[in-house]
Amino acid sequence: MITSAANSQIKNILALQTKSKIRNKQNAFIVEGLRIFCEIPDDRIVKIYFTESFYKSCDQSVRERIDRNEHESVADNVFGRMSDTMTPQGILAIVRKNDDTIETILGNKSDKNNLYMILEDIQDPGNLGTILRTSEAAGVSAVIMSRGTVDIYNPKVVRSTMGTIFRVPFVYTDNLENTLLKLKENKVTLYAAHLGGKSFHYEEDLKKDVAFLIGNEGNGLSDKISSMADVLIKIPMMGKVESLNAACASTVLMYEFYRQNH
Repeated sequence: MITSAANSQIKNILALQTKSKIRNKQNAFIVEGLRIFCEIPDDRIVKIYFTESFYKSCDQSVRERIDRNEHESVADNVFGRMSDTMTPQGILAIVRKNDDTIETILGNKSDKNNLYMILEDIQDPGNLGTILRTSEAAGVSAVIMSRGTVDIYNPKVVRSTMGTIFRVPFVYTDNLENTLLKLKENKVTLYAAHLGGKSFHYEEDLKKDVAFLIGNEGNGLSDKISSMADVLIKIPMMGKVESLNAACASTVLMYEFYRQNH
């Protein structure tokens, strides 16, 4: 049992919790909490940490999962120090990142119409987590993010995905323009959510492979990325509201695609 917060393993977990550079270096991130722990694919678990009180009270299936992986028990007070939550549940794991690429994502296109969410520099962890979770619910094929988008492996994002981080394909791209060109080469029509849109989203025929481009919360899409869209679209607004936040706008667009294709 680890009984000291000065333990090197505890220090490493804290670094993984707080520093994207460390997560990138180790190609790993932290998953905390029972519900999402049960969602982790077995082959991506690096090591599990838990308190004795959690182990004694959890279901037999959870204990078996802990036992068949590398694991370490941690004193309650130490677990509180390494946790990123106000009320730790007593279970935490180091998990390998996913290995999706643009090539694998496009190579896995289904025979039905595909939908891709393209995110440029989304900054709010809650927005990103909501977009990923809604993407699963709406049947999105993949989420593609610019490198300036908040780290999806940030603990706040991971928690807000409620496990969809393990089920929805996603990838970061260092060159969003080149990625959009690849989508076009694969006959994906690009729709940019834009205040200058000439048509409403529901007026477009979305019965085909589609990508919705969503921009930064404060600045929207950059001019360069907007110019690459095939169509600029907008969502109707009443009152004095100019726009929805990124997660809300994404949800409206995703479900219009779903409506037209189902």
